[in-house]
Amino acid sequence: MTDDEPVRIRAAGGVVWRPAAGGVEVCLVHRPRYGDWSLPKGKLDAGEHPLRAAVREVAEETDVRAVPQVRLPTARYRSEGRPKAVDYWSMRAAAQGGFQPDTEVDDVAWFPADRAVRQVSYPHDAEVIAAFAALPPVTATLLLVRHAHAGRRGTWTAPDTGRPLDAEGWAQAQALAALVALIRPTRLVSAAARRCVQTLDPAAALLDLPIEVVGDLDEPRPGQQPDECALAAAARLTALAAAGEPVAVCSQGKVIPGALERLTGRSDDYTTPKGGGWLLAFAGDRLLAADPL
Repeated sequence: MTDDEPVRIRAAGGVVWRPAAGGVEVCLVHRPRYGDWSLPKGKLDAGEHPLRAAVREVAEETDVRAVPQVRLPTARYRSEGRPKAVDYWSMRAAAQGGFQPDTEVDDVAWFPADRAVRQVSYPHDAEVIAAFAALPPVTATLLLVRHAHAGRRGTWTAPDTGRPLDAEGWAQAQALAALVALIRPTRLVSAAARRCVQTLDPAAALLDLPIEVVGDLDEPRPGQQPDECALAAAARLTALAAAGEPVAVCSQGKVIPGALERLTGRSDDYTTPKGGGWLLAFAGDRLLAADPL
């Protein structure tokens, strides 16, 4: 299967890990129908975001509640004659229940990463595990989002910081709340604009967390240089990551691209649609990965 071949089957899953003596262990599942060992994964439900599907499928197949951290290579292959793409994330095991074997998965086992590469039945799974094993340890995960839709700036006659979300924006904010919950944030941090705070309101209600407002995530004020704002936002994100806890952050379209350029050291296209965002993984104060939602 080539990258440009139309995908008929979409699926998602994870390389789920837990600390172990001398390193980490990776979770694999045994499927009696195929007699194979593989990474936990499954097909997307209609309209389901791949990241949410990945966490859901891991929980359903392994009874492990896992927290996504870094996007891994997508596995592309043919399944029953149809092109299939499986999106993977590395995931930290946060909680385990009581696994019950069934007809889909009859065994769950944990292996050191080097053994897991040899244990899986398919080369594409081995490649994904090898990509995970090559990563430095992730110390913090941030979900950085741009505020949801808030009408048109030109039709709002009051100060722009007070412009609220419209009906489309509230729907986007509700959808974002489900993604924010996946990283199990301990803090919600927002730029001062009303539309930014409102974008995190559904997540705050869902998670029972307050929203902290900070000015260094705001767009440039009149006379202020964009570079100054980008540097301030990048410094804020780095400081949040250095605390070692997962955080969800809402900022603005004129801030996010510049901040990501400074964190990554690359001048890529970091344009972020309203209601969109990035999954950021840090090792200490160093950004490891910035993956678009």
